[in-house]
Amino acid sequence: MPTVVGVSFRPVTRIYHFSPGDVEGLQAGDYVVVETSMGYEVGRVAWEARDLPAREVSGGLKSVLRRATVVDLVERDQYRSTQREVRGICRAKAIEHNMSIEVVGAEYSFDGTRLIVSFTAEGRVDFRALVRDLARTLNTRIEMKQIGVRDEAKVLDGIGKCGRQLCCASWLRDFTPVSIKMAKQQNLPLNPAEISGVCGRLLCCLAYEIDTYREARRRLPKVGAVVMTPEGKGRVRKVHALREALTVKLEDDKLHDFSIDDIEGFQRSAQSGSGCGGCEK
Repeated sequence: MPTVVGVSFRPVTRIYHFSPGDVEGLQAGDYVVVETSMGYEVGRVAWEARDLPAREVSGGLKSVLRRATVVDLVERDQYRSTQREVRGICRAKAIEHNMSIEVVGAEYSFDGTRLIVSFTAEGRVDFRALVRDLARTLNTRIEMKQIGVRDEAKVLDGIGKCGRQLCCASWLRDFTPVSIKMAKQQNLPLNPAEISGVCGRLLCCLAYEIDTYREARRRLPKVGAVVMTPEGKGRVRKVHALREALTVKLEDDKLHDFSIDDIEGFQRSAQSGSGCGGCEK
């Protein structure tokens, strides 16, 4: 099993695997210089060296080159301090070139040799002319990166429906798949305005409790199933997973709520009674 350390390049972003190489004693929080597919970069150790199965290490495993020095960190912070101004320049240049893109961010590498411009667009964009113009203006290598609306929300940050900072910007490192089926299983309204986040996609928090709902539903009958209740036979109209209860439409066409324990207890009692009733004493 390869020995790896986890390194992230921005707060609350994906953790990448690197071999510690010849650098010993790395601890969480240490700053290191690593080689990435796009050049050298300063990252921060998210977790210390550990052995991982080879199947969990994707792609070629690059090594940590060295610990970052004070000079590296000062240089990085100097370039970061200019990024808001640079982002404005990139937006202005995009308008000059009549490009239908929205520049979201502009991030320098720690030594200023590369500028990554993140943008959103409806489809594929030919930005070669814009790259040449930006390279002449900013005197650095330009790389354009098209991102999705979820990544845009992560970069821009904001306040969610719950009144708190967006999960993706505060602690959620990776996006997990979210489906409308999750909303259905949690009895949430299927109105897009109610279950969509500021990014316009389904709320990430729909996935937080879905395992709990699925586990709770295992002992509950499905909607439409016929059940025997203390009030008589009826058909399930709604399932309340966390309450472990059912809304049942009885033969009198009225809706009644029952806990699953009430129904299971009644059914056991009924089965036991039918067994004795068949005996002649």
